[in-house]
Amino acid sequence: MMPSGPLPRACWTSFISLLLVCCLLPPGTQGQEFQLRVEPQNPVVPAGESLLVNCSIDCPSAELISLETSLLKESVGSGLSWAAFHLSNVTGDTQLLCSGFCNGSQMIGFSNITVYRFPERVELAPLPPWQPVGRRLILRCMVSGGAPRDHLTVVLLREEKELGRQPAGKGEPAEVTVTVLATRDDHGANFSCRTELDLQSQGLGLYQNSSAPRKLRTFAMPMIPPRLVVPRFSEVGTSWTVDCTLDGLFPASEAQVQLALGDQMLNATVVSHADTLTATARAKAEQEGTQEIVCNVTLGGESRETRENVKAHSFQGPNLTLSEPNATEGTTVTVTCAAGPRVQVTLDGVPAAAPGQPAHLQLNATAKDDRRTFFCNAALEVHGVILHRNRSVQLRVLYGPKIDRAKCPQRLTWKDRTMHILQCQARGNPNPKLQCLQEGSMFKLPVGIPFLVRLNYSGTYYCQAASSRGTDILTVMMDVQGRNPIATTIVSIALGVLTILGLVIFVAALLYVFGVQKRRDIYHVRQSSTRLPLAPKQPDEAVAVELS
Repeated sequence: MMPSGPLPRACWTSFISLLLVCCLLPPGTQGQEFQLRVEPQNPVVPAGESLLVNCSIDCPSAELISLETSLLKESVGSGLSWAAFHLSNVTGDTQLLCSGFCNGSQMIGFSNITVYRFPERVELAPLPPWQPVGRRLILRCMVSGGAPRDHLTVVLLREEKELGRQPAGKGEPAEVTVTVLATRDDHGANFSCRTELDLQSQGLGLYQNSSAPRKLRTFAMPMIPPRLVVPRFSEVGTSWTVDCTLDGLFPASEAQVQLALGDQMLNATVVSHADTLTATARAKAEQEGTQEIVCNVTLGGESRETRENVKAHSFQGPNLTLSEPNATEGTTVTVTCAAGPRVQVTLDGVPAAAPGQPAHLQLNATAKDDRRTFFCNAALEVHGVILHRNRSVQLRVLYGPKIDRAKCPQRLTWKDRTMHILQCQARGNPNPKLQCLQEGSMFKLPVGIPFLVRLNYSGTYYCQAASSRGTDILTVMMDVQGRNPIATTIVSIALGVLTILGLVIFVAALLYVFGVQKRRDIYHVRQSSTRLPLAPKQPDEAVAVELS
């Protein structure tokens, strides 16, 4: 059966060529020595371009040269043994057939036109939002258009590294895949694909078209849940710390953490270091009962979660009070320790009669009770665990000054010109001022600091401690003894002898120095002169003195 409808241009070209070869060639032309040439021979042209074709026969009597093609053609010139044609809008591969007559015999020639075009679309299929580390990833490159396909290759790339290449194939669109194993190093890397149209064998070049890059994000999520650290018990209205940690997370900096107390989201501070993520927040229970803390870590569409319970309780007190925080000596002071319901209190080791009841202590305030500290302990049982809280308070007792007789001697015997310290102390609340004054002269003796004792310090001193609560006076007798007179005289004589001896030695030394420096001279004494003139002689003569 004949196919219905018009035939394609390629079919018409083949049909005409077969008809001319089989039917129109007269017998005996196969051995003809003349040739018909079609130029260019088997050209490769861009799609939509024009082409100039020349048909020629090396026969001097050639005639009726024509071109058979399905393309739009126009004769642009002819001459002896040749004819030229202009082909417009070459959009597909086709075959050209030139024919002509030489000496009454018909001759034919063929040329195949190959059209090349660049791909209209080169696209890498979208990557998953997150790719688990260690799992296989299929990269798909979609290519639409492009010819000739047997010269078209598809290359898949990671950055500039080639992962694989395959021929584009005949499908439309063409799909080329490469499978890779995702690693941590692939996180943030760009993947793309590229087409290569290689027409170098046809005298042209290598034409490349690249897709837009796509960035891959890989992640690793451990199978274990996060570590959630919270207290077992908490007091209502008191804040406490929540810590949530997860190790083996990659990339830890891109993970999302949620901390919640019941339905309340907590404001968490998240810190990542290497593969560890830590979230910290403050939480506070507003009512008694069991509260649930939730830590949820999400990365790459996967999440790990941990839940813990916190038992919230109300622990009131203890409250420790004094009836008189600043009590006057001799007054009665009541110490009270109280707490909330179900709380057992103990005041200075003495427990209250029953849980929820206060503990009392009464005393008659004395000077010894000043700065006394009282301790109160409160105990509450929560879910089988006993919780403790402590308070303390200090009592101040107001009393008059008192000089410590044990530390302040009432009779002192010291030596003249010796260093001593008067160790006198006074107690009282408020703190008293202490001073010791000599009877008569009112000389103020230093107290508590070193001083040099003098003979005139002997006498009676009145040490007085004074404050707003009164005064206390203590009499101190001081006897300053002088040094031994005989010993003093001996020391003075020894010092005088040493002084004279020193002067003698000094004078002798001066005379010796003067004698060494003086030259040796000879002197004569004349009888006629009463003034005894001195006449020096020669140095080498002996010394002679004449006496009358």
